[in-house]
Amino acid sequence: MSQAAGTRDLRLPDATCDDEGCRLKIRALPSSDAPKRARVAISTASLSPEEEALLRSDSGLILREEGSELVFELVDDAPRDSELSGRLHAAWGNATAPRPAPLIMGIVNATPDSFSDGGSYYSETDPTRATEHALSLERAGCDILDIGGESTRPGAAPVDTEEELRRVIPIIAELRSKTSCRISVDTQKAAVAAAAIDAGASMVNDVSAGLTDEALLPLVAERGVELCIMHMLGTPRDMQEAPAYEDVVREVVDHLRERTRACLKAGINGNKILIDPGIGFGKTLEHNLKLQSDLPILRSLGLPLLLGVSRKSFIAQVTANAGVAVTGAAGERLGGTIAALLCCVDGGASVLRVHDVAQVHEALLVHRSLNPGRS
Repeated sequence: MSQAAGTRDLRLPDATCDDEGCRLKIRALPSSDAPKRARVAISTASLSPEEEALLRSDSGLILREEGSELVFELVDDAPRDSELSGRLHAAWGNATAPRPAPLIMGIVNATPDSFSDGGSYYSETDPTRATEHALSLERAGCDILDIGGESTRPGAAPVDTEEELRRVIPIIAELRSKTSCRISVDTQKAAVAAAAIDAGASMVNDVSAGLTDEALLPLVAERGVELCIMHMLGTPRDMQEAPAYEDVVREVVDHLRERTRACLKAGINGNKILIDPGIGFGKTLEHNLKLQSDLPILRSLGLPLLLGVSRKSFIAQVTANAGVAVTGAAGERLGGTIAALLCCVDGGASVLRVHDVAQVHEALLVHRSLNPGRS
């Protein structure tokens, strides 16, 4: 990811990482009076007795225990008595420091069964409709075009490799000479990613975070392209069958941290990794809202956040719970989409994956003008 998209320190300062993995698990916690006083939690199971003793004796930290975690309050002007407390401050800094204005990723569905547009831009034989739609998204203000040939809506069946290739490669090849936008391919398959890169894509957006196809992470490392890894509980076919978590934010963070380690071990450059909490992918309404309100905890990983909330069903659920009649059509969720996206912006999102590029671009311009101190 380029610096313009919000990359900061990608050495994962919240953990000690080596070939054996990461021992120290640290997460930033939102605080009502931040940044004067920040809160950071560490799992006691992650600490050696020596590390725990160091942190307990650090004069720059205020300590209390919450279950299996040690929760520290950091005072900005306090001295840092140990390398560990310095890491705590770094984790909080990653979580709360201002980010540049987010990039807009425009969605181009080359599928007949998309939840959002019902195959409006899909053709079995001609990529023109999808290509023209992509170019219209560029004119409306998007920075990245995300081309997908396999629906990942709840209940969707998988698509075989040959069919996915037939759907997306002609579009990417056609766009390569017509757009200045970066091109992303939304796929879980290494073969599709490879062909898309050959055709002009410079980014892979994998909802499985490299778990569906073990060849995908080595391919990304070899080709040197960007990669977005997402959290998903199960598969698109079964992910919404009673999803359950003990602590959704902590479990999503732990999953993304583990998959980031897998990316680094595969040889992928840390500056080319983005993370996505997977709003709507194996989550209830409460899970989705909690993740969006706790984005600083995700940001403590130090990686750019990509958020996809556009037109998703949680928006209709919020509206229905308020007693407001809705049509149920995904394309009529623009108001809720804009509200959710601006929450993501305030939470530090680096990339917003959207359908309605022109409207989102306008909303971001107004939001930025109302927040002139934003970097």
